[in-house]
Amino acid sequence: MLTFIMRRMAIMIPQLLLLSLIIFVLAKAMPGDAVSGAIQGNPDVSAEQLEEIRGKMGLNDPWYTQYSRWLGDFVQGDMGMSYVHQQPVTTLLAGRLGNTFLLSLATLIVSYLIAIPLGIIAGRWHQSWADKLIVGYNYFSIATPLFVFALLVLFVFGFYFNWFPLGGSVDIQAEGGSWEYVVSKAHHLVLPTLSGALLATAGTIQYLRNDIIETKLKDFVKTARAKGIPERRVYTDHILRNSLLPIAAFLGYEITLLISGSIFIESIYSYPGLGQLFVQSISTRDFTVVSALVMISGAAVIVGTMLSDIILSIVDPRIRIE
Repeated sequence: MLTFIMRRMAIMIPQLLLLSLIIFVLAKAMPGDAVSGAIQGNPDVSAEQLEEIRGKMGLNDPWYTQYSRWLGDFVQGDMGMSYVHQQPVTTLLAGRLGNTFLLSLATLIVSYLIAIPLGIIAGRWHQSWADKLIVGYNYFSIATPLFVFALLVLFVFGFYFNWFPLGGSVDIQAEGGSWEYVVSKAHHLVLPTLSGALLATAGTIQYLRNDIIETKLKDFVKTARAKGIPERRVYTDHILRNSLLPIAAFLGYEITLLISGSIFIESIYSYPGLGQLFVQSISTRDFTVVSALVMISGAAVIVGTMLSDIILSIVDPRIRIE
């Protein structure tokens, strides 16, 4: 098992290096640079001054020199300076990383709490009225754009009924560390979490439902029933144990969806996380922040895929066999 984990971690290194190179090249190919983004609101700066600033920042160096310097600083925890916010990128991200992590974790947990029971019900009672309702909900989740659904939820429960706040992550009057602060944090988290979780369940439900239907027809399940094993144990010990394997493999894909979905969710709900910062940084051409965020998101996807492989290898030892 340890050998398998070490081998998967070793594979991550060239993946991360390739990812960093692609991100850097794409960032350099975008129009403008950190200097133009920082002084775009100041028309009094001359072209000579711009070139002088670029020279001091090393932006006129060859791309491979800039890349090696950027990668070396990134590995050491220095992600550069945000020239729009006038502070280090690490400091800027530290204030928002916790909010995004909390939102993503809550969305993942709620989506699994909804999807796994619904997938089990739809698979076990195939072609029943419950299965048809769940499949209909699945089609609705797949067909509905996330930003449309989030706006609808915000309008109904935030604006019309006024049950939840319209934006932010916590009440500005709540004192940090107090019970009021925790309640306010949870209250602000409800609508963004539900907006993401209710649409993120489609893939998990469909995978689990289809796998249960297929597993019910396999020979080892028929043998278990022929031996007189109670139906409840047939489902728990034979069908579900094998059908939950795809859910572990789906974890890396779920992380990818959460990262992409957080951009829309945080923008719509004015939730101060990395997604909202990403949109703001693109509009202001703050490329150091954009590069850091894309690198962190890509690394999270790679790590999520590795975790999926490790979980699968624990559940099914055959995967570890070369």
